[in-house]
Amino acid sequence: QVRLVESGGGSVQAGDSLRLSCAASVPGRTFSYYAVGWFRQAPGKGREFVGVFRWTDDRPYYGDSVKGRFIISRTDAKNMVFLQMNSLEPEDTAVYYCAAAREYTYYSPESFYTEAPYHNWGQGTQVTVSS
Repeated sequence: QVRLVESGGGSVQAGDSLRLSCAASVPGRTFSYYAVGWFRQAPGKGREFVGVFRWTDDRPYYGDSVKGRFIISRTDAKNMVFLQMNSLEPEDTAVYYCAAAREYTYYSPESFYTEAPYHNWGQGTQVTVSS
């Protein structure tokens, strides 16, 4: 039902910045009442929560590993979500995915820190940080 397309990945050096984009759409409708999360998967590891932009309180939440370095933002139209990555480190190397989950006011932010509520996923974009 929700289509998600990530873009903006690439190869950079440690200390550089990179911005990823996630375009979300629902055929024939305005994209609304969805949280958009960012996850990443490094080689040999499972998907790790990076952050999420909530619909209900209109703000981002971050995983501990990226807090203070990454910033998630959303356009006024709410159909584009960005992941600004600063001070990149080699351990940030991974395939980055955006995903959409249905939103409800009573859901806590922690509800979106795992993969469970996300039923729509993009194809991923590779981020490689060298040195």
